[in-house]
Amino acid sequence: QVQLAESGGGLVQAGGSLRLSCAASGSIFSTMGWYRQAPGKRREAVAVITSGGRTNYVDSVKGRFTISRDVAKNTVYLQMNSVKPEDTAVFYCYAVGATSADYGVDYWGKGTLVTVSS
Repeated sequence: QVQLAESGGGLVQAGGSLRLSCAASGSIFSTMGWYRQAPGKRREAVAVITSGGRTNYVDSVKGRFTISRDVAKNTVYLQMNSVKPEDTAVFYCYAVGATSADYGVDYWGKGTLVTVSS
């Protein structure tokens, strides 16, 4: 059974930093990443990283957020620096299965709330 367990969310002041972690288990994963959903808005991709280390970011976080991954530990991280109130959202871990049994299947964590105070 695949599980994605996020941690690291919380309350942070604007300009501060926060690090999210997501430990995945139960499969092998190709792309992993983070999405977020702010109140009243649609879920959006924040940052993704392939098993080869290629990364992609939404424009609004470029230069502030960094995604990284420990392939051996099936863990993905999101280092969030210079956070802004508009970063307030529930952040979801995302992973794509890469075995013959779940190739291309999307998996989601339950989410962790990040609140940025002004």
